[in-house]
Amino acid sequence: MNLENNGVLSKSIFAWDYVLWEVRLKLVAAGFFLYLGVFYLSHYLSSRISSTYRSLPAKEKVFWNLAATRGIFGIQSCVAGLWALLLDPVFQADKVYSQQEWSWFNCLIASGFFLLENVAVHVSNAVFRTFDFFLVVHHFLAFGGFFGLVTNIKSGHYIPLMGMLLEMSTPFTCISWMLLKVGWAKTLFWKANQWVMIHMFHCRMILTYHMWWVCISNWNAVLENLGLLHFAVVFIGMSAVTLVLNPYWTYKKTQQLVCPIDWNFTNRTMRNGSSKKLNGETYQKKAL
Repeated sequence: MNLENNGVLSKSIFAWDYVLWEVRLKLVAAGFFLYLGVFYLSHYLSSRISSTYRSLPAKEKVFWNLAATRGIFGIQSCVAGLWALLLDPVFQADKVYSQQEWSWFNCLIASGFFLLENVAVHVSNAVFRTFDFFLVVHHFLAFGGFFGLVTNIKSGHYIPLMGMLLEMSTPFTCISWMLLKVGWAKTLFWKANQWVMIHMFHCRMILTYHMWWVCISNWNAVLENLGLLHFAVVFIGMSAVTLVLNPYWTYKKTQQLVCPIDWNFTNRTMRNGSSKKLNGETYQKKAL
């Protein structure tokens, strides 16, 4: 393997003139359509290989494909976040102002993903007449934080990359939900995945404390670097994740290990008052 050629190739992938608006917007659009493609690919493959998927209502099919899309984004986020946290010497030396070509690329692609998430959540809420407050707030703040990178080219990338690393739980959440739907909630594999997922949520808590430590220990520099509006969005987002979202989701996933129920669709029933199949287990519908 020619390491020199590989290094040139990797540089050419990330070597864009990120000062230009059209470059940043094109990469945001690329992230949007890339993960929209993952969404449709999940639908295409699941329709052909999964009888469970074919039997789901439209709303749950959308959730299935969004889970798969989030899982793939979680993998990208883990690679980028861990590289910045543990390996990249530039980010080790300066956690406030540092930027890299690869971090620009990943943050802009992530901006496109969070734009897709916001569109998907609001369209789904409108079509299916639902509203998940925590999910709406989470995606709005995430996109707001990353949109600040698009408009403020001087903004440092370490905190956003740590925000991406918070998605470390999404691949395991995807696996957990899909296995729950196909009736594998009593298997050792599902339980092992659930334990790992719960551990990832605890790691998310530790990571948010690290993000707070970076911000508090460099408060004036972070405020100057981000600007007041962007700083306010990041501050509110970190507060929401630290105080509400992480504890709530950790509690719900721990509870799910003991009681494997799909909390997102617990009220789904079949027509004509017949029994319903919920998460692979058959329950008799109670008389009203």
